[in-house]
Amino acid sequence: MWDGIDRRRFPRAHYKCLIHIRKNEKSRPFATHTENLGSGGICVVVEENLGLFQGVSLELDIEDKTGTRIACTGTVVWVVKKREIGEKSKEMYDTGIEFIDIKEEDRKRISAIIGTLIKKSAS
Repeated sequence: MWDGIDRRRFPRAHYKCLIHIRKNEKSRPFATHTENLGSGGICVVVEENLGLFQGVSLELDIEDKTGTRIACTGTVVWVVKKREIGEKSKEMYDTGIEFIDIKEEDRKRISAIIGTLIKKSAS
């Protein structure tokens, strides 16, 4: 059974935070929540297929001591279509986004959060 912690090059943990995504300068940003987070990227569920290898601008509201958003760019590296179950069933897209242009200090902030979550799950 999956324990919510991923053990890959950039470990990810189940972590929900608000994220604003913009496909390009002319598009309107939209908000969603992350499914999981790692220092190398994120997984989000969105209503629109962003397109494989599409560049995006991101703003993440993570909860740490700084209280500042993380702004960076990313690339969509995978997309999996799924259908939400329920009364208003609609297509959704699990989407993996790799961080491309992220400040090292912001990557460290994310790593600190992931490290804390990993320690909590191990106890």
